[in-house]
Amino acid sequence: MRIYKNIFEEIISPENLFSAWDSFKSDKRSKSDVQNFEWNLEQNIFQLHRDLKDKLYKHGPYAGFYITDPKQRHIHKATVRDRVLHHAVFSVVNPIFEPTFIPTSFSCRVGYGTHKGVEALKNITRKVSENNTKQCFVLKCDVRKFFDSVNHEILLSIIKKRIKDDDAVWLLNSIVRSYESAPGKGIPIGNLTSQLFANVYMNELDQFVKHRLNIKHYVRYTDDFAIISKNPEELKSLLIPISEFLENELALTLHPNKSILRSVCQGVDFLGYTTFPKYRLIRTKTKHRMFKKLEKRMKEYESGDITKLNLEQSINSYLGVLSHANTHRLREKLLNRFWIS
Repeated sequence: MRIYKNIFEEIISPENLFSAWDSFKSDKRSKSDVQNFEWNLEQNIFQLHRDLKDKLYKHGPYAGFYITDPKQRHIHKATVRDRVLHHAVFSVVNPIFEPTFIPTSFSCRVGYGTHKGVEALKNITRKVSENNTKQCFVLKCDVRKFFDSVNHEILLSIIKKRIKDDDAVWLLNSIVRSYESAPGKGIPIGNLTSQLFANVYMNELDQFVKHRLNIKHYVRYTDDFAIISKNPEELKSLLIPISEFLENELALTLHPNKSILRSVCQGVDFLGYTTFPKYRLIRTKTKHRMFKKLEKRMKEYESGDITKLNLEQSINSYLGVLSHANTHRLREKLLNRFWIS
């Protein structure tokens, strides 16, 4: 295992902080808080650098708000200053852990994502079923309240196995402990660093499944994971060791109502799509949510609140989602209903 001892100076260097600003601002230039930070950009970046160097930095408060996509989520938004630092930390720390991640971990990684995860599931089920000639089963599981349950001490102990730089650990400790859903627990949905921390934390499960349980066919996206086998009894037998590992090593629990065993012939609901042996459909809830949101966008267009271009961008975004499934009729329905010629 490679150990990293001198990364703090790289994280807090003005060059890295300015680069982090460029990454952070790319799609946020219209936001008032971002504009205010940019107004005195050099002063703000160099002050952040000095505060970090002198160990005077303290993570600021979060602004909380809710989104529904499709279930309600509580998002916590850090200040611009802190989010710039998150990008700086991510740029240095993520490459340390990225090589340790398994190829079938698809969340928040460059070149990966939900669609690659769904495609991987399809390819694995095709292989296990011998090109759809044999029965194939999928055990799909979900960790209960994952982001609220991440244990700070456990997370930091995992990080410190590779990072032996006391100053860098001080900074990572500050970010990890900047938010609590309960004493000593929780990482905020919305932080770039939370995406990294989630992968670092759940990589422990990935390694256990792949190397201790010797499971060959396994796919994970954040706290959702699927295991594929010809043998349903084998899949059932995995629930106890996985559950015990999560509870004993990561202080997590499987969602009691979301551990589902199905044959691929019945359709496997994973990452917004339902996968069958020879085709893929978009999840019914996703379809209803899509049309509901486009109805809202259409009303905004008709009232003059958004432009035709804004409406078209929303439509094209959903067409992209549909392009990953067998949805010809659904695409036609969407275009006929919402496209303005």
